[in-house]
Amino acid sequence: MSKPIIYHIPVCPFSQRVEILLALKGMTGAVEFRIVDITKPRDPELLAKTRGTTALPVLETEDGKIVKESLVILKYFEDRFPSPPVARTDPYERAVENMLIAQEGPFTMAGYLYVMNQAKVKQAEHRDKMLGLYAQLNDFLSHHAPNGPFLFDTFGMAEAVFTPMFMRFWFLDYYEDFQIPDTPEYARVKQWHDACIVHPAAQQVSYDKIVKLYYDYALGAGNGALLPGRKLSSFVFQPDWPERPMPPRDKWAGTATDAALGLT
Repeated sequence: MSKPIIYHIPVCPFSQRVEILLALKGMTGAVEFRIVDITKPRDPELLAKTRGTTALPVLETEDGKIVKESLVILKYFEDRFPSPPVARTDPYERAVENMLIAQEGPFTMAGYLYVMNQAKVKQAEHRDKMLGLYAQLNDFLSHHAPNGPFLFDTFGMAEAVFTPMFMRFWFLDYYEDFQIPDTPEYARVKQWHDACIVHPAAQQVSYDKIVKLYYDYALGAGNGALLPGRKLSSFVFQPDWPERPMPPRDKWAGTATDAALGLT
């Protein structure tokens, strides 16, 4: 094997983290990306490599070793190809960076639970949870990096971790009418968010692509699961997303048909 292989879903935020890191290192062509169709059963050969797990991305090194979990894969590439560095090299700055990265798990979980929520009476609860997490990020950034826009002087490891989630949460804008409030108590995190999503190394996805592919998530069906009355998942590769119309914004009206979603 001449190159490391990453098995991934192109729209997956955890895969995009790795793509961003490689772009920042000028190494995009140094890794082969192989697409996995999550609407179909996993290839037995891939399952054998991963010892039965299905989470993506998965890295296969040139000598056939397997590395799983996106944050671990990021650290692998950062350690293997240290120049140019993306993570901070100063021990204290690296600690600050890691403290911010440690907030990503609850943040990501809250956003996905919000869009997948099917109980209209719980919308406000999910909104408040999301606002609280953005407020925590705002407080952290205001303390450690009041001038911004990034945590340190450049787009770094914390940005590579969070930016894909900021982009996925475009589905909250579309399906839940949620945005970061344009108020002083969110000003610093909004500055960070806005600078992250326009960075040249992070342009692997677009607003329309996220909204179209994640339509089924908004109706409670994730990872290629099928909704009642539907034969195709919004995560199918064909027809490709640019050929599809924008889906209905009203998630409470029931699922649109495959034909209405441009899937047939």
